[in-house]
Amino acid sequence: MATTDSDSQRLLNGEVALITGGGRGIGRAIAIAYAEAGATVCVTARTSSEIDQVVSEIEQSGGQAFAITCDVSDRSSVEAMIEQTIEKFGQLDILLNNAGGGLERTLVGEDDPDVWQSVVEINLLGTYFCTRAALPHLKADGGGKIINVGSGMGHQPRAKNTSYNVSKAGVWMLTRCLALELWEDGVTVNELIPGPVYTELTADIFPKDQAHPGISSEWVKAPEDVVPLALMLATQSSKGPTGQSFSLARRPL
Repeated sequence: MATTDSDSQRLLNGEVALITGGGRGIGRAIAIAYAEAGATVCVTARTSSEIDQVVSEIEQSGGQAFAITCDVSDRSSVEAMIEQTIEKFGQLDILLNNAGGGLERTLVGEDDPDVWQSVVEINLLGTYFCTRAALPHLKADGGGKIINVGSGMGHQPRAKNTSYNVSKAGVWMLTRCLALELWEDGVTVNELIPGPVYTELTADIFPKDQAHPGISSEWVKAPEDVVPLALMLATQSSKGPTGQSFSLARRPL
């Protein structure tokens, strides 16, 4: 039977997706797109007003969504978030670990150790905490998908941003280790590298929809430009790719 346009746009019907850092930027764009594709979406972040707005937008468009305030660097907060999701919807099929960011760009020795630690806790430990809490529920349904938002900076050494580089390198290693541990359970684990994207967090370093200021081959994307790759990874079968890095960058990583 031929697939209609409406069928192709509802590839996530019956799926429950949890998106961390979903209140703005890339997370917000993906949450809205997953809902449009038919998924029930749990939108999480630390700022309640932001995730409430995303949920309202999804619901006004006829989708189903639920807001959960959560600090991914706090393990008890993460475990409560997963419990709420299961209590509300009874299942979890897709975990998109998007919460993260860089807080300081300076040399080691001139940096703030507390800030350095915070970046690692948010980017790496947050991904670990969310994944660990979600695993029993992903396995329970016979498989699921974990998509970790990474960075090209986790694949290449650079000066003056070590906390971010190191934490994202850890996310990439965690992705590959988990893929080896979970393939028999039908859970795929992949990394999504957006490349340079204009958001509230990067507005001070990236011009919107223009060439990258320091890399001639790159252009600065909008959050919505990340959506097609996020949808591709969410709609793969349990026999699809795992332990892989998928990048929108326009340069070798």
